Amino acid sequence: MAIIDLANPTRFLSLVRVLLPWLTALCVASFAAGLYMSFFTAPEDYQQGDTVRIMYIHVPAAWLAMMCYSIMTLSSLGTLVWKHPLADVSAKAAAPLGAAFTFMSLVTGSLWGKPMWGTYWVWDARLTSVLVLFIMYLGLMALWRTMEDPIKAGKAAAILTLVGALNLPIIKFSVDWWNTLHQPASVMRMDGPTIHPDILWPLLVMAIAFTLLFVVLHLMAMRNEILRRRVRALRMRAAAARPAIARATVQAAE
Repeated sequence: MAIIDLANPTRFLSLVRVLLPWLTALCVASFAAGLYMSFFTAPEDYQQGDTVRIMYIHVPAAWLAMMCYSIMTLSSLGTLVWKHPLADVSAKAAAPLGAAFTFMSLVTGSLWGKPMWGTYWVWDARLTSVLVLFIMYLGLMALWRTMEDPIKAGKAAAILTLVGALNLPIIKFSVDWWNTLHQPASVMRMDGPTIHPDILWPLLVMAIAFTLLFVVLHLMAMRNEILRRRVRALRMRAAAARPAIARATVQAAE
């Protein structure tokens, strides 16, 4: 099936119906493997001890927090530039998921920071920019809820999303541009990961599990949004037809 065919909501729903059971099974299997490796086979860190196991939740959540917003940015371009009929559906469905992953990243980061830094929170560049990301997610969700017309809401949210995308490189490179307590990148590096393979592999499996979780939830949310819009369209048609039916009834009675 060509990608352009997925612009048809009916075809998209048919594809989702086929893919969801398989993706859900892969997600459950990945989490089972990742959690087992993270808590039973991965060794303690020689400095952090068992505290390092927070990383297996924190790091994938942080990756997904940025990935969700990246998907929303591409979807916003699809709304404004290519006029893709499902682009704003994708963006709206991704926002609550991105907010949840960002919140998870902030909470687990604070729990990890207490034994490492001696405090739950510091206003350094990485933490502050991620907090700004969380606020942006909440703002976009509020914008969608305050506008009744989903088309107008999608266009307004797309513009705000593109403006907010300027925060993504700040989050990514903040540890390189400024002197922060947050450690620099240790997985995605030009010279290769600096993490021992015994710790790296469970982290990668958990990252795959979190990514599959996002894909499953995103497809389900898109499906629900498409159905919600269809119900709204039917109600609007029914409301518009009532005056004509009433007039016809009166004329028949006369």
